[in-house]
Amino acid sequence: MNVTIRPITYADTDNIVRWRNSDFVNKRFLYRALFTPESHNSWMKNMVETKKVYQFIINCDGKDVGSIYLRDVDLQNRKAEYGVFIGEKDYLGKGVGQAATKLILNFAFTELKLHKVFLRVLSDNIGAIKSYEKSGFVQEGFFKDEIFADGKYESVIFMAVFSGEDC
Repeated sequence: MNVTIRPITYADTDNIVRWRNSDFVNKRFLYRALFTPESHNSWMKNMVETKKVYQFIINCDGKDVGSIYLRDVDLQNRKAEYGVFIGEKDYLGKGVGQAATKLILNFAFTELKLHKVFLRVLSDNIGAIKSYEKSGFVQEGFFKDEIFADGKYESVIFMAVFSGEDC
């Protein structure tokens, strides 16, 4: 399995909209509003092009399968929030996200010189939590009933990994 990441472009809009609007991806996000080409293009212009977000497309063996990103990049405090999703069901649970995570953490700590990369994950997303732990993330906090989605409250775990740690 050969996993690479490349910078996102406007040409990726159709895949991003399709992936993020699929039930198996959307239900795992804290922000669940449906994506449109217009909302994604606005994200590209206002966030990616201004370098508030560094977003990449995950490619596995020649096929684009998902996206990974660092958002709210804070160069003064040397930290950013991490996010990832695999949009192609056939590639779930095969280590693709973990391989892409290694690549983006290397970018974060080597290129951007960040000190901390953190994430938020729904507390019932056990598979993702285990994957994040394998990538070096450790739990920093548990926020009970942090969000209200799909008619119920859901708890959120904050996790982080630091430069110089084994990731």
